[in-house]
Amino acid sequence: MHPFTVDIPPRDIDRIMSRVRDYEWFEEPVDAGWQYGANGTYMRALCDYWLNGFDWRKAEASLNRFPQFKADVDGIPIHFIHERGSGSHPTPLILLHGWPGSYLEFLECIERLAHPERFGGSTEDGRDVIVPSLVGYGYSGKPPSPVDPREQARVMNGLMTDVLGYTSYVAQGGDWGGSIAAWMGFDHGTDKGGACKAIHMNMFGLRPGGDFRNIFGVGVARLDTQEEKDWAREAARRGEGRFGYMVLQSTKPQSLSYAMMDSPVGQAAWIAEKMQAWGDRGGTGSDDPVFSMDQILANVMIYLTSRTFNTAAWQYRAVRDSGNSVMPPGEKVMVPAGFADFPGELSPIPPRSYLEKGYANVIHMTSPPHGGHFAALERPALFCTDLRAFLFRLT
Repeated sequence: MHPFTVDIPPRDIDRIMSRVRDYEWFEEPVDAGWQYGANGTYMRALCDYWLNGFDWRKAEASLNRFPQFKADVDGIPIHFIHERGSGSHPTPLILLHGWPGSYLEFLECIERLAHPERFGGSTEDGRDVIVPSLVGYGYSGKPPSPVDPREQARVMNGLMTDVLGYTSYVAQGGDWGGSIAAWMGFDHGTDKGGACKAIHMNMFGLRPGGDFRNIFGVGVARLDTQEEKDWAREAARRGEGRFGYMVLQSTKPQSLSYAMMDSPVGQAAWIAEKMQAWGDRGGTGSDDPVFSMDQILANVMIYLTSRTFNTAAWQYRAVRDSGNSVMPPGEKVMVPAGFADFPGELSPIPPRSYLEKGYANVIHMTSPPHGGHFAALERPALFCTDLRAFLFRLT
């Protein structure tokens, strides 16, 4: 382990800002809103703020609030936050982001989970909190070829056991992080002599094996009850028109990357549109962004300053090639599992009956009142409350 600090050279920041300043704007359909993608009026305002209001050094200082390190795991440098908890014997907790997120998502959760006494809780409930950048994301190393969530899980388990020396831990994730947590529980669970003792997810990613088909052309479990069929219809409704990016990134991510790696504004539009669409507006129908421009730009700048748009996008193709988006037929994760179904989530959590058929040993299911896809960033207090409730069930 080597201490790490985010400290981007001024020339790199100047290069990014110069490209934003020189961007040549173009037409969009009249009254387009967000239905065609990133809204032009919003993007102009975002870029104006980027040039004249956003303070990267302030964002950088926020990213550096907690102890950060890099460590080699099977030849790949992994960047991670490691905050020791207040408790005398805290079970460590690894928090896993996805795409187009970053470790930024969990910054407002780390102190709440590591030092609950600062928020009205008990010192003894404090956990060691580990927040890595995934392989090919942020300030972690770049793989020579695409890495899928099952391989990410192997690397993250190595970080927890080989580097940090933990003999047991709990994994939490949303988006790809949910799939990675599930694979950690399946391949490295305590039931198989591994160290992962439980998993908690706020998105349904890895599927049970079965009879139906999903976007990657692989099986998902049959739908037996009316509740399960209603869930499938709702999942299809929420996803309608939102998965074009997934088809592209799971087939030709490198072609997309030639444009994105060359354009800070392009990356900002590609990422901001997802952050705008996947937040929770409580059924209002509003198009107002859920996240502040500071939050969106800080997340975008992690991709830009690390030059990882391409390697992060590769993960979609890796899953398509490996088929590791479903559980092996007839098997499931046996360690205890918890699910938090936030109302604005892009991919809603299925009914318990569906999960238990061929996916997980469910001991905890909740429906928090607010929050969307990036729940830890959008609603950190609610996110931590749900996660702590799951952890209490394990004791």
